Amino acid sequence: MNPLVLIVDDVSSNIQLLGNFLRRANYNLAVASNGKEALEIVKKKTPDLILLDVMMPELDGYETIKILKSKDETKNIPVIFLTAKDDTEDIVAAFELGAVDYITKPFQAKELLSRVKTQIELKSLQNNLEDQVKNRTEELKKAHEQLVESHIEVINRLAIAAEFRDKETGNHLKRMSYYSMELGMAYGLKNEDTGNIFVASAMHDVGKIGIPDNILLKKANLTEEEREIMKEHTNIGAKILSGSHSKLLKMASEIALTHHEKFDGSGYPRGIAGSKIPVTGRIVAIADVFDALTTERPYKEPWSVDRAVSFLEEEKRKHFDPDLVNIFLDRLPQMLSIKSRYER
Repeated sequence: MNPLVLIVDDVSSNIQLLGNFLRRANYNLAVASNGKEALEIVKKKTPDLILLDVMMPELDGYETIKILKSKDETKNIPVIFLTAKDDTEDIVAAFELGAVDYITKPFQAKELLSRVKTQIELKSLQNNLEDQVKNRTEELKKAHEQLVESHIEVINRLAIAAEFRDKETGNHLKRMSYYSMELGMAYGLKNEDTGNIFVASAMHDVGKIGIPDNILLKKANLTEEEREIMKEHTNIGAKILSGSHSKLLKMASEIALTHHEKFDGSGYPRGIAGSKIPVTGRIVAIADVFDALTTERPYKEPWSVDRAVSFLEEEKRKHFDPDLVNIFLDRLPQMLSIKSRYER
């Protein structure tokens, strides 16, 4: 399709002259006698270029280009001023307002057509480049999404493998993930971190893969020596997940290492306290304990929600971050909805 040029001029003889030149050069034309009419035309169809006079009634050229450049749908239309005003100040003003060229009357037909052709070709190249960038961006976005999906799938399957050895269920992982994400959102984690903690929290006990069956699956109470071996699942999990540049895996490693640390420093494996424990570890500690208390385990009956809430309250500043406990309890209706949705 031939390019569309919009001529904006209040002198009919100028429009006729320009029209003759442009039609012979195989351009399609639209005409307006002032800026107001030009803006109405542009609403209905987008020209490839505008030839704009300055001195016109109702709305002059300067005001017209200001309006064009202020709107997303018209700001990229190239505008060439075609006017009898030839003062340097007028020319500078036109370029400052966003014009791509400035031609003074009377003009040479060949020069005019050459400048029009140049600007339309530049706009076409710009459009093609923008389309290529957009298409490439979409391709990269899809490739990234597929990579992330694969990444998450591997993480989830590794987490499930660890839970199978511990005789847990997939629903435990789901509840853990949703509790952690809900608490993270309420705490104010960034959107990316909230999404990451949903996946990474499921990896909190992945280190149990490295614990011997005679300890991991023992029904009787563990000896002191066996408890120390069991505690090593935190270091094992962190090592399994460490060494990646992925923010997600870095968070998962952090959680695996610190989710058994306690706010008062009496936890393991490092005995760190307070804000020295990463917030992700503090979040998952609450989510993990709440789920363990309120669900049936081989060694215990499920606690009532009220009893579990009382325990969280009692353990403020000892086991748990008190601020996070308060946030968790403020969001208790949402937590119970998650619990109900993913019961065994």
